[in-house]
Amino acid sequence: MTTTGPLKITGLRSYMSADRDRPRVLVALDTDAGVTGWGECYNHGPDRALPPLLDYLYLQIEGEDATRIERLILKLLQQSRFPPGAMGLAAISAIDHALWDLNAKALGVPVYQLLGGHVRDRVRVYLGVYSAPEPEDIRDFCAAKNEEYGLTAFKLSPYRNDIHAEPWGKVLKATGDWVEKTAALCPDFEFAYDAHAKLWEPWQAAQLGDVLAPHHPLFYEEPMRPENIDAWGALKRQLKVPLATGESLYNRWEFLRLLQAGGADIVQPDICVVGGLYEMRKIATLAEAFYVNVAPHNPMGPLATAVNLHFSAACPNFKILEYRLPHGAAYTGHGLSDSDENAAYVKDPYLPVDGHLELRPDRPGWGVEIDEDYLKTDRYVHWERKLPTRPDGSIAFP
Repeated sequence: MTTTGPLKITGLRSYMSADRDRPRVLVALDTDAGVTGWGECYNHGPDRALPPLLDYLYLQIEGEDATRIERLILKLLQQSRFPPGAMGLAAISAIDHALWDLNAKALGVPVYQLLGGHVRDRVRVYLGVYSAPEPEDIRDFCAAKNEEYGLTAFKLSPYRNDIHAEPWGKVLKATGDWVEKTAALCPDFEFAYDAHAKLWEPWQAAQLGDVLAPHHPLFYEEPMRPENIDAWGALKRQLKVPLATGESLYNRWEFLRLLQAGGADIVQPDICVVGGLYEMRKIATLAEAFYVNVAPHNPMGPLATAVNLHFSAACPNFKILEYRLPHGAAYTGHGLSDSDENAAYVKDPYLPVDGHLELRPDRPGWGVEIDEDYLKTDRYVHWERKLPTRPDGSIAFP
């Protein structure tokens, strides 16, 4: 169906679901033309707080013209005296996604066509493993995913032992030995290393980067906390590896400060965190002016992956997209294996072909179909971040 002219917003529906062990909140925006758009929130937690917040935000846009995307997002951002925080931006992100989706559907085109068209024919992805299994397990897992999906890039945690309880020199040696063996067993694959902001002291972040450098990682992600932007500039000047960060930053002004400080080689904004595609595009443009590439943070579900695909297809300074297979990829402690859980609310998720996600030019909007019957059953699962405890009883960064 192709529709021109105004699209009056007539309803907002939110759904609680799950993707493996993580909750997901999906949003549908309905219009008087019978066109519906879909979006996904980030799960900062508490996720049960999102539906009433979305209901409140809907009051600000009810009856408005959905074709005026930027005006509507500005209204949501500015209707509070103070800038929205994590929960508010997660909700606004999903509304933004839905607006782009329904507008593209109304015109009968993919979303990337509304962004000036695609600058690349397909989008390269890397698979997050989120652990540090034995090198032989990594080799076997990567080979299997390469054979099945053509994947050649993966992301691991660089920690092999308890960084809070073991002597730091022992931590570095264990990581160095493990990375060296992994690289030797997997010469045809690229690896990124996500340090998960666990390191408080910048000198530790620099030393860990030095251990990774001889093996030329795809990038070294978020080794320390994001709050002190100047510390990131100082860290990058010490490193010989590409430094990536940005998943914990919320808007273009925070990214501008990071870029001005020279704090990253690659920025990683999250399209479900920063306010949606509207803000994501502005962040990418700022990064382009600093010769910095964008590798979107994307640990969410298959709808978020579809949103990221369209952004990435139209982004000139795109690097690579984080990806999670819809049926999961988890480390069990005895080797890598796929879980049986499915994020079944997307009937036709994007799957890698030759290590890339392919565009669907004949599919309007995000190019995926949402299973609304599946969503009618609340499939919420409780999830919270586990906090490690140091030997002295203090709480460490997760």
